Order: sequence, then C-alpha cells, then structure tokens
Amino acid sequence: MDGELREDLAAAGVEVLVRPLAVLRRAALSAGGLASIGGALARDAGGLARIVRARDVRVIHTNTSVTLGGAAAARIARVPHVWHVREIYAGFERFWPAYRRLLLSADALPCVSQATRAQLGTTAKAHVLHDGLALAPERAERTAARAALDLPSDAFVVAILGRISSWKGQDVLIHALAQTAGDSTIALIAGDPWQGEERRLDELRALARSLGVSDRVHFAGFRSDVENVYGAADVVAVPSTQPDPLPNAALEAAAAGCCVVAADHGGLPEILRDGATGRLVAAGDPAALARALALLRADPVARERLGTAAAADVRARFSAARMLARTQELYDTLV
Repeated sequence: MDGELREDLAAAGVEVLVRPLAVLRRAALSAGGLASIGGALARDAGGLARIVRARDVRVIHTNTSVTLGGAAAARIARVPHVWHVREIYAGFERFWPAYRRLLLSADALPCVSQATRAQLGTTAKAHVLHDGLALAPERAERTAARAALDLPSDAFVVAILGRISSWKGQDVLIHALAQTAGDSTIALIAGDPWQGEERRLDELRALARSLGVSDRVHFAGFRSDVENVYGAADVVAVPSTQPDPLPNAALEAAAAGCCVVAADHGGLPEILRDGATGRLVAAGDPAALARALALLRADPVARERLGTAAAADVRARFSAARMLARTQELYDTLV
C-alpha cells in the first residue's frame, strides 16, 4: 500500500511495486480459515513468481503473520527464500507442527528473538536476528509533557503504550493500580484497539470503575507524540500476558531512557536485564507489578540509573546499522 515506506524507497531510487496479498494471521489458523484463503494464496504465488522472473529477483524475504505467497513464489521461481519469524505461537499448538514444517521449507529463518527461535528446535536454518530501532526516540521535558497530556505534575505516572488487546496487559496494570490505594499513582494508557475491537477499551474502562480506580486511569488514545508519553512517565510498563516476541514498546521506551518494568517472558528478557537496565516481573501477576512499582516510586535515583543504563545498552545492541549489516550478510550467504 502507499505510505511513508514507499515514498522513502522511491526517493532513494528503489523501484517499488505494490501488490495486495492474502494475509495469514493468527485468527486464520483454523481449518475453515485456512481453506478460505487457499485460492487467494495460489494467485499470490503465481503473480509474485512472474514478478520475480521478470526482474531477476535474487532473494524473496517474507515475514510470518503476513503471507504464504512468498514461500510458494520462491519455490516456483527457484530463488532463495528468507522467512523472518516474528511471532511466538503460544496457544496455537494444534496447528504449530504443520506450520513449523512449512516454515522449515525456507532457506533461512532469521528470528527476532531467542524466544522466537527456540520454538523451531535444532534446525540450522534458524538464527537470531534482532530488529533494529526504526527511530531514535526522545523524551520531552517533563513539565511540558505532562501539560500536553493533562496530567498532574506531582503524580507518579506509569505509562503503557501499544494496541489495546487481550494480551498486552493493560488490565494487569489496572489491577496493580488497585493495589496501590491511597497514593497518587496514575496509569497512562496510550493506544487504541484494532478496528472492530472497541469493546476491549470498554472492558478496561469498566474494570477501572469496578476496582474504584477510574479517576487514576488516564486513557490517552493513540498518540503520535510518543516523546510526550515518555517524558511524562516515571515508569513505562510492558506487562504482556502472553510471550511477546520482541515488543517495540519496550525497545523504544528503553532507548528513550525510560525506566521500564516488563513481564519476564518472551523476548523481553533479551531487551532488559533485571536490576541492571530495567525490572522484570512475573507475567500476569498484578501483585508483582505493584510491588516493583512501589519500590521504583520510592527510589527516583534507581529509576534514573535504570533508564540511563537501558538507553546506552539498547541503542548499541539494537541499532538499525547492526541489523542491516547482519541482514546483508545473510543475503550474501544465500546468493
């Protein structure tokens, strides 16, 4: 589709062809879902293969959760296929063996985290290729940021950024907030639900009311000015209840110098080291999150130390330059 990426590539002199593709998402991992997109995938494969041959394409690089057409096109056109594994398939065990066999048909399987790579077993095709930071996040000045978000200057603010969903943990933060009765801690929830999933937001509002903390939960909606969210927050929480492969919410907040508290599973322990560059707590445990937040609230020096250490560490280990160099090395090996 048209957008900033296409414009940037075109400005750099890269030819860009846009072709709508059938999308395979987690919701389609059922017998009926797979059957419904079979015809569209076949059309994708043929169309992509013709483009590959016409332009002498040397490598096809696709992402999991996006399309299967690239895999079939690579086989038809007889070119190397890189399948970038960006998901952890917890909860989809019924379909995982078949999908794993399909993934193993690729020539290389770069994985965004060790947690993602582990589900593929001992295959030599899979290796860890961490994503790089797509931008250099900054923190706005605290007073200005809080004014922009209509937040009190003296509150302890815990922010959570990202899509409102059943597993990103906004509900865990609200439950944790309810365990901090009597103080001025505020939960800043920045993000919107997917279209058609607006009930998720309604459920969070109802949860806050039922726990008596609706006056301390600030729903900011989608914010393009993330620098204000970072600047206003004393702590950024990433309490995912399901294993998150390598969440940008943690990467970017840490790179911005925020003190981050995250769930201790998925790719999050690869981003943060507990006690050194952030805090890790048991997943889905509001009490554990509340305890960590209480300790950090009482120790602003620790918050500053963790945020400063995280910024230096994450910007070095997850730089765009490092990711691009490793991707180019992979392409060079295949061709």
